[in-house]
Amino acid sequence: MNIAIAQLNPTIGDLDGNAQKILAAADRAADEGIRLLLTPELSLCGYPPRDLLLDPSFVQMMATTLLKLAQAIPAGLAVLVGTVEVNARSHQKGEKPLFNSVALLENGQIRQVFHKRLLPTYDVFDEHRYFASGEQPNHFVLDWNSSTVRIGVTICEDLWNDEEFWGKRTYDLNPLADLANAGVDFTVNLSASPFTVGKQRLRERLLQHGAKRFHQPMIYANQVGGNDDLIFDGRSIVCDRAGHLLARARGFEADWLVVEYDIHTHDFLPGTIAPCVETEAAELYAALVLGVRDYVRKCGFSKIVLGLSGGIDSSLVAAIAAAAVGAEQVLGVLMPSPYSSDHSIDDAIALAQNLGIPTQTLPIGTLMECYDSSLDILFAETPVGLAEENLQSRIRGTLLMAISNKFGHLLVSTGNKSEVAVGYCTLYGDMNGGLAAIADVPKTKVYAICEWLNQQDQAPIPPNVLTKAPSAELRPGQKDQDSLPSYDVLDDILDRLIHHHHAIAQIVQAGHDADVVERVATLVRIAEFKRKQSPPGLKVTDRAFGTGWRMPIASHWIARLLREPPS
Repeated sequence: MNIAIAQLNPTIGDLDGNAQKILAAADRAADEGIRLLLTPELSLCGYPPRDLLLDPSFVQMMATTLLKLAQAIPAGLAVLVGTVEVNARSHQKGEKPLFNSVALLENGQIRQVFHKRLLPTYDVFDEHRYFASGEQPNHFVLDWNSSTVRIGVTICEDLWNDEEFWGKRTYDLNPLADLANAGVDFTVNLSASPFTVGKQRLRERLLQHGAKRFHQPMIYANQVGGNDDLIFDGRSIVCDRAGHLLARARGFEADWLVVEYDIHTHDFLPGTIAPCVETEAAELYAALVLGVRDYVRKCGFSKIVLGLSGGIDSSLVAAIAAAAVGAEQVLGVLMPSPYSSDHSIDDAIALAQNLGIPTQTLPIGTLMECYDSSLDILFAETPVGLAEENLQSRIRGTLLMAISNKFGHLLVSTGNKSEVAVGYCTLYGDMNGGLAAIADVPKTKVYAICEWLNQQDQAPIPPNVLTKAPSAELRPGQKDQDSLPSYDVLDDILDRLIHHHHAIAQIVQAGHDADVVERVATLVRIAEFKRKQSPPGLKVTDRAFGTGWRMPIASHWIARLLREPPS
């Protein structure tokens, strides 16, 4: 019996468009003699739909679209489609109005509907806001050549509560154990699991462990594509009952994966295993290109504009943008000030030539003089400092936004995670934009990606960009390290502070200076108001400054109070 995974890239809210993708996959499946077709979690509406689910007309239209889709499915094919279903118990106190569901479509009908049992409410997930939990193990029977196959159905998080794998339970029940006890022949998991670097290895180990523990062949069908700040990497996989990896779909692109189930051995046969992305830098680059491409496309843009400073951050973002939408669709804007070095201008031009992107130069010296003149009365007899420096960034941000407004380009900001974390960025200046492409990429990783990129067929990043000291060039001779620790030190402190929630004493014990750690922690806290006003940033780590980051702005939690580690 042949089973296919349609690794789809849905657009949130595009019910008709997503249904057409599912139907096209169903037609292909019928032509190839497939018996069962799998699509990702919430494939009909896209994941995550968020507060669209609070609109009753959206939910009703999804039901109507699902019924039409069921009637169009070719005969002899069963299709699992991710959707939502109204909770008939929602009138009861405390009951959520919907289920996160999977519909089994066959013979022109919605044959069965299964409900997600484990609802995540951590990081970017907030499913208890909308959904009630399914109460019963989900399985169905499929006929094949005078035999029957019992298939278990799980949805994303249902897979992630194996107490033997994690050493603990997050939820009271384990849907995989329930399905094993129900005697299913194999289990499928329809998923919309967001990308973070290194996560695929964890997924594969988790699936292999579950298959081996419960002696259950397993199929994992994941969504692909970018939806706002989230990137979905696909890489759907199939394991046999011994936990061996038998098939893997490609990463960061839509794909079609077919696997054969042997009804005599009650196991899957080996299929196609797409290669893994070899390095962390390659994985990050592929994710960021996909995230930018889909954000541009799904938001209705076709072109990108960004500022080119000759620094490493804007160089990487320009390379990502060119790969995402094509070099001819990217405009790089050089905005030199009297403090801009010749090498920065030369490096920006060299980068643009290497990438093949057009450029425009808009000097800002005269504009700086106009601002200084306008503020002269108010600023008289005060020392020149941060306010004047930030005006340069804000002039540049205004010019870029004007270009964006005039020509309909998407302005992509170029700040990295290290800067965003400590507020080394300017509101209404370099933080302007509709998307922050590398806002979840620490500075040291920016260098690593650029070095990897230069090892490929072409070396787009000028060598001087990789070797010169980073600088915002807002005053003569300025260097980033005048204000910040070296980036290798800063990034290690930020990783321990943000990702691992270490106290200052723990970070100091790891070898960092106590005053430096305290200062960094304080900068992270007081920069919260900036991050709240920044454009959405593509999430590539397990702790991003996006929808999963919920820190208060008006907070009196002082970093030095963390001198002692928690008991």
